[in-house]
Amino acid sequence: MTQRVELATVRDRLALDGLVTEYAVAVDDGDWEAYRGLFTPDGRADYRSAGGVEGSAGAVAGWLAKSFAEFPVRQHLIVNRRIRFGLLEQDRGDTARVRADYMSPMGGTGPEGASAAPDLLSGGRCAFSMVRRDDGWRLNEVVVREMWRRVDGPRAAPVVN
Repeated sequence: MTQRVELATVRDRLALDGLVTEYAVAVDDGDWEAYRGLFTPDGRADYRSAGGVEGSAGAVAGWLAKSFAEFPVRQHLIVNRRIRFGLLEQDRGDTARVRADYMSPMGGTGPEGASAAPDLLSGGRCAFSMVRRDDGWRLNEVVVREMWRRVDGPRAAPVVN
């Protein structure tokens, strides 16, 4: 590899890492406009393994907004990010996949609006498919695979991460 290629690869890896972080921040902040903006126009998300839905990023954002209203305190921790480039046929370095583990404590609020201990704690693995576009890297697909869940308190209904 030349230094130019190595530098481009490092820049792409940082951009992909940043995209995963922006995804987590948008979900935690309930910024559904930002969430939709992270995806390609035909981007999709699949939260069925966590009791959720699968569909276009816009439709899923609407569903997340309703589902997460009960959990105003959210903090997704996405770790162990494994990045692989060019996994699609005929790729020229413009596609990537990131597999990452997550843990997500979520809860309501306590007396006088103070944060309470998490009512729901879950973890699993996310698979992100990404495409480089003229405006940068975007999510083409997100698949969440919940592997475990602990529910404390009255919030036992299925909730996604």
